[in-house]
Amino acid sequence: MEIHELNAFVIRKCFLAAANELASKKEWINELNVFPVPDGDTGTNMTMTIMSAAKEVAALETDDMQALCKAIASGSLRGARGNSGVILSQLFRGFTRELAAAEGEIKIPQLTAALVRATETAYKAVMKPKEGTILTVARAMSDKAEELQRSATDILSFAREVIAAGDAALQQTPELLPVLKQAGVVDSGGQGLMTVMHGAFQALSGEIGEVFLENFDSTQASESAEVRHIDTSNLDTSEIHFGYCTEFIVNLEKPLSESQEHEFQAFLESIGDSIVCVASDEVVKVHVHTNDPGLAIQKGLSLGSLSRMKIDNMREEHNERLIRNASQIAAEEQRKKAEPAEKKLYGFLAVSAGEGLDHIFKEIGVDRIISGGQTMNPSTEDILNALAEIHADTIFILPNNKNIILAAQQACSLVEDKNLIVVPTRNIPEGITAMVSFLPESSPEENLASMQAAIQQLTTAEVTYAVRDTTMDDFEIHAGDFMAIGKNGMLTVEKKVEDAVLNAIEKLTENGEELVTLYYGSDVPESDAVQLKELAEARFEDCEVELNYGGQPVYYYLISAE
Repeated sequence: MEIHELNAFVIRKCFLAAANELASKKEWINELNVFPVPDGDTGTNMTMTIMSAAKEVAALETDDMQALCKAIASGSLRGARGNSGVILSQLFRGFTRELAAAEGEIKIPQLTAALVRATETAYKAVMKPKEGTILTVARAMSDKAEELQRSATDILSFAREVIAAGDAALQQTPELLPVLKQAGVVDSGGQGLMTVMHGAFQALSGEIGEVFLENFDSTQASESAEVRHIDTSNLDTSEIHFGYCTEFIVNLEKPLSESQEHEFQAFLESIGDSIVCVASDEVVKVHVHTNDPGLAIQKGLSLGSLSRMKIDNMREEHNERLIRNASQIAAEEQRKKAEPAEKKLYGFLAVSAGEGLDHIFKEIGVDRIISGGQTMNPSTEDILNALAEIHADTIFILPNNKNIILAAQQACSLVEDKNLIVVPTRNIPEGITAMVSFLPESSPEENLASMQAAIQQLTTAEVTYAVRDTTMDDFEIHAGDFMAIGKNGMLTVEKKVEDAVLNAIEKLTENGEELVTLYYGSDVPESDAVQLKELAEARFEDCEVELNYGGQPVYYYLISAE
């Protein structure tokens, strides 16, 4: 059998079959989800996205191509959930725009153009496209379609080869994203897209008959699909720099100009990552990972009313995913108990906030690290769970934030079989200094005293930016200013980050401090940090200046002087 052209009836059937196939593999795709965060919801988000459109498609009473394309594009955008769901909606949006613009029957040239436009639309929607994802898989298929279109005449053969190219690209995603290789999985969004493609092909080839969406039992299908649980317990949630997945639709009062759209996208970039922002004449669909969802919501409200708002704590989602695999985790714990680790005299637990800082703590002897900081404080339970993994007679806890000290002390009161000591470190540099001053031959009490003495000799500052106009410590602060905040309040407020750092160093070294250490954050290019170190060395000739990559969110620089 050969197929040379498609009409709206066939495309409608293929789309509904694709939606059903994705729903049937939802849980399996969830298990593959380790990027950009291991929260296990890609299958759910993509299914909710396509089902929103499928309901509109199923309700159509006509086989009109324009109406079908509008239902797919509008339904998927309004129902888009999660990073992968929004990208999927944009693939549909680009694909259907090309089909709607075609005149008459859809043949291979029109399908090729639709695949190419789908890929282009999806890439444009993502602020910082990442290869090894659903985007890579989509591009592989559109590239293959362009290669085949001049010689291909049979749509079935054409579709089979295009899908094979997508499958091959999907298998290569672990080579492009190390986190996938670490977990032993392919990209979950890419797998979701290929599930859609295979479902559509089943309908196109006649493998399945007419699809009735209302008769589909997604629960039964999910249970029947083979699900292999993926162990994500070794994926550190400290990699989640921005903890809240924030989504909403802005119902525009009037269409955005190009400059307004760029301004909105730039604002989202300033407060988070994993950004997908899509604007039409009527709505803007927003997806962003951020530590302050309220800022995104306030900005959205300045453009219109909001709907379909959703905020998820991704660290909690990751933990819940681990709980769902509790039987496997329990079995592993039993094995560990059967082979107890050798107990040490001293152990260390530290709260950290950035891959560079994590590495520094591990290098100087910290056994277990908990992700946390100013915008995402760990709970007492988080601390207890981490303490249970450290086999030592005495464990020093470094909270590294004044808001975490109480939770650490509460955890200590709940543990009876270990000697736990909270070192009241109020920031990351204090925690590092405390660790460096530790002497293994000294007693716990002597070490606590020496750690606290070292902290007292340290002056510190944190450099961040202002999100709104305010007044603090007699400083007039405007949104976008860079602030250096010391132990006892505001040190300086400047228009440039380098001025904030240099003026903070001047105040931190007023009493003759000779060693200055800079830890630059995730939003600072290494070249900028190196240049700033050189400026500091030139300005403070009597000081030795050290530079380390911290990778912390929120704070451009952490500074210590001693």
